[in-house]
This record gives sequence, C-alpha cells and structure tokens, in this order.
Amino acid sequence: MNTAREPSAGGKKPSAEGKRPSARGEPRYVAIKRHIRGQIESGRWAVHSQVPSENQLAQEFGVSRMTARRALSELTDEGVLMRSQGLGTFVAEPVPAGSLLEVRNIADEVSARGHSYSSRILLLRETTAEANVAHALGLPQGAPVFHSVIVHCDNGLPIQWEERFTNPQLAPDYLQQDFSSTTPNAYLSRVAPLTEVDTTVEAIVAEAAVGEALELEAGSACLQVWRRTKSSTGTVSFARLVHPGSRYRLGAQLRF
Repeated sequence: MNTAREPSAGGKKPSAEGKRPSARGEPRYVAIKRHIRGQIESGRWAVHSQVPSENQLAQEFGVSRMTARRALSELTDEGVLMRSQGLGTFVAEPVPAGSLLEVRNIADEVSARGHSYSSRILLLRETTAEANVAHALGLPQGAPVFHSVIVHCDNGLPIQWEERFTNPQLAPDYLQQDFSSTTPNAYLSRVAPLTEVDTTVEAIVAEAAVGEALELEAGSACLQVWRRTKSSTGTVSFARLVHPGSRYRLGAQLRF
C-alpha cells in the first residue's frame, strides 16, 4: 500500500525542525492540517494513499502526539482523511454532494460520479402507523402503512440510511418491488409523480443501530434529512435519511 511521504534531498528524512509550523501565531495542529491539505491539493498525496502516523507527524513537526492526533482527527471529521482500524489513516475521496432542493434518486447521484451503486435492504414490511407517522401521511393513527429501511452505498461504502413510511393507498405494490435493483424514490416517482416536497435538515449524532449500519464510530456526526413527498392525490411517503457527515454534503443552487 502506498504511503504518502514528502520527497527529500538524497532520500534522507526531513528534519523535525524543517517540519515545524511557521511562526504565524497559529496553533501547531492548524499548521499541520494546512500542510496535509496542501499535500493533497497539490496531488502529491493521492486519494487512498496512506498518510504519516501520529508518531511520525509528532516527530517530524516537533510536537506532541496529542497535537498530531488532533490534526488527523479534525481532518477525518471534515472528510479529508479516513481511518481504517488497524491499518492507518488514508486520503479520502472528495465528499460527494447531494441536492437539498432537488429530489434526486440516490442511485443516479452515485452513477453520475462514475461510481458503483449498491444497497442493503434491512426491513420491508407492513405495519401500523404511530401518531407521528399518521400525522405526516395524513392517515388515521393505527392505519396500515408500508415500512422500509435501506442502506445505500457508493462503491460499497454506506452513504445513506433511509427509513421510509409509504402510504399503501397511493403505492399498493410497494412491498413487491425489488429494491436491490431500484430505489424507493425511483419507484414512487413512477407510480405517484411528485408535486410537492417538504424537507428539514439537521445535524445529529446517529443512534447505535444507524451508526452500525453506516459503519461509523460511536459519536460520529451525521446529516439527517426529514422528507415528506406529495403527489396530486395525497401524501405519498415520509422518510428519514441519515448521511455520515464525513462522507456526504448537501448543497443548492439558487437563481434569481
């Protein structure tokens, strides 16, 4: 496995002094972050290449391991680096962006990046609507609804946990769909074309079950999107979408 290293004259390891942050009055961990970002942005450290360890950074920059660890941890939280337990820290792929205002099929987003889409179906059943779900769908409490939980992946890496409650009156064949070859969004857009969408976004720390499904460490930050979709005949579905904060971002372009 390739390891990111700065070239040095004569093949010698750069001295710790030469790696010290410049005297700008900035904390040393900030300077280390700036240095690592510079190596990545310049192309010297390619995507998936391994970066120096805490010990190596501490020695090269003349700082404590705690300082080096903070730099690596913050860059990991920001999606610049990714950690693999037992293997080390690596340069992450650029964080994919989804649209906040446009309802796009997650499979199409992944394919548009030239990546491979896959999914894991965790739950697909009929249940009864609890109060909050019934209110969102405009149904009586206790009415039958379809309940699905699916994890969507980009090149095998989970990027979205989707829990969806669907109105069976508007999508009666929902449970018969093969959601390993299509997505709920794609199917519902065909059978009940959208006319209105309500969206709310918030930052959360995912609960244990969601974090495990997304292959996250405990306490990892996530983006949570609540989305209610409507067609001309009524409310079609109510969904909760959870994205790992370090692997996904939402954006919008407005024209006036």
